[in-house]
Amino acid sequence: MLSIMNINKDMGNLLCCVQVDQSTVAIKERFGKFDEVLEPGCHCLPWFLGSQLAGSLSLRLQQLDVRCETKTKDNVFVNVVASIQYRALSDKASDAFYKLSNTRTQIQAYVFDVIRASVPKLYLDDAFEQKNEIAKAVEDELEKAMSAYGFEIVQTLIVDIEPDEHVKRAMNEINAAARLRLAANEKAEAEKILQIKRAEGEAEAKYLAGLGIARQRQAIVDGLRDSVLGFSVNVPGTTAKDVMDMVLVTQYFDTMKEIGATSKSSAVFIPHGPGAVRDVATQIRDGLLQASQHNLS
Repeated sequence: MLSIMNINKDMGNLLCCVQVDQSTVAIKERFGKFDEVLEPGCHCLPWFLGSQLAGSLSLRLQQLDVRCETKTKDNVFVNVVASIQYRALSDKASDAFYKLSNTRTQIQAYVFDVIRASVPKLYLDDAFEQKNEIAKAVEDELEKAMSAYGFEIVQTLIVDIEPDEHVKRAMNEINAAARLRLAANEKAEAEKILQIKRAEGEAEAKYLAGLGIARQRQAIVDGLRDSVLGFSVNVPGTTAKDVMDMVLVTQYFDTMKEIGATSKSSAVFIPHGPGAVRDVATQIRDGLLQASQHNLS
């Protein structure tokens, strides 16, 4: 295959013809001096009249990745990776071919100059946030410088900012500590709310329990009063005292029955007998009378 291509080239030279590929331009010289730019296609190149092909120039979009080490305003060394996309201009092909011997080295030098002038003015966190501003500064400087050499800067990107590994580890630890502190504050606030709600619930429960006990006692008093009045009417000759004693004795035996029927009840030692019942009734009656006098006063 290579021999066939060489044969075609030799035949083209003998016939004074040259082929320029697509997305490429060729530089034609005559007696060592620039003559014209050859567009893609077939061209006549009479070598016997001093015409020759000096070289070719690609018009395709090219990319150059530049890695630049610098430091930030807070003295943190970082590696800034910039990606430069550029191409030669067909109407300035002669400038692009003759004025620069090494395009990539020239672009890299300008990128280094701009990055090392921009990043040291920023703190590390600001450098991450202002990547677009850094890229715009590099692009503006390259566009101004490379347009004179026949090149167009299509786009400039800051693709990465890499601090030292120890700095990244320290930044992660700071971030983790801040998140832990925030979580601890939120947990403490949640526990505080739970304690407040628990105290409010206990207070409300005690209040409702007090209302229930008060209503229970009121119902007991009302029931006893109705029982005394009904018994006095239905049994002639009985006094309110007799009826009250009988009701208290009945309540006493009901209480003893409940204590004995409860499986979890402990042993209760109380005086038992008719005299003891009379003493209990007297104590309850005296207590009720004292309470009534206190309420009247």
